[in-house]
Amino acid sequence: MPTTRTFQVTFDCAEPERLARFWCEVLGYVVPPPPAGFATWDDFNVSQPAEQRDSRFACHDPSGVGPGLYFRRVPEGKAAKNRLHLDVRVGTGLVGEERLAALEAECARLVPLGAVHVRTLYDGNDACIPMLDIEGNEFCVD
Repeated sequence: MPTTRTFQVTFDCAEPERLARFWCEVLGYVVPPPPAGFATWDDFNVSQPAEQRDSRFACHDPSGVGPGLYFRRVPEGKAAKNRLHLDVRVGTGLVGEERLAALEAECARLVPLGAVHVRTLYDGNDACIPMLDIEGNEFCVD
């Protein structure tokens, strides 16, 4: 039986392109080129039927290692805590104050992009910073 080696993470959201561009900044991802025959994504977007305009967007890891991210507009807003969240791993291998400093520096970079710092969890050795993205989805700086 074949084993799945790649996957995509899909976000239900209100503003797909805006959320995709936020995550590009967070993760260093890029927006793929527009479909063949279109100079820009805006050109592609206006060619779509009105009900499909601004309804989806995507980005990917330029190194090809991380999963693709797909954003699709849904009519309902976020109603509860995520059952799944992303961990932005910036402190791997670090402990104590050094780990905390790395996580706080990343948190400080993300807040001006629109992320919200929820709290800092630190026990003297390990640390994690729960945050919200620009549409209120939980993620952790870890």
